Amino acid sequence: MQTAIKRMTDLHASLFGGLEARTDGWFIGLSARLWFAAILLPYYFNSAMTKLAGDSFPSAGAFAQIVPSIADQYLYDTAAIPFFPWHIIVIAGTLAEFVLPVLIVLGLFARLGALGMIGFVAVQTVVDVTAHGAAAGALFDGLPDQLIDQRMLWVFVLLMLVIKGAGKFSLDHVLGRRARDG
Repeated sequence: MQTAIKRMTDLHASLFGGLEARTDGWFIGLSARLWFAAILLPYYFNSAMTKLAGDSFPSAGAFAQIVPSIADQYLYDTAAIPFFPWHIIVIAGTLAEFVLPVLIVLGLFARLGALGMIGFVAVQTVVDVTAHGAAAGALFDGLPDQLIDQRMLWVFVLLMLVIKGAGKFSLDHVLGRRARDG
């Protein structure tokens, strides 16, 4: 029995260890960025565009999405909402929703962009649950369509970028090579 287990372990190492070695440096970063571009880039771009609706920036809709209790308190009159801290928070959130996904997809400052997006997803989740009444759900409950399960998958993709970087097919790699070659 131990011999069979050793053979299986050796087979696994030769098949998948070689695959990992051949793809190290490009596969994880590239695939994480492609997954992000396919799934989350349209989501965040569409969400960011809703914050630009209206005749002022930030719009009443942006306040309603990011700090709904403040928007309600001031009857959605953006001119009446104090600049500090509320306009700063909404402007920063809106800019982050535009800039961070683009950095990730391009692979430019990808680790920093992914780390920022992890923070953004955490704040977004807290706002969705506390201010918009979304149900968080629970981990290990067999219901993968719950908010917490989806956000954990998003964070996993971003965490791969934080740990492994954007890979060889990225602007980070090109700029890093130029800096080394000087």
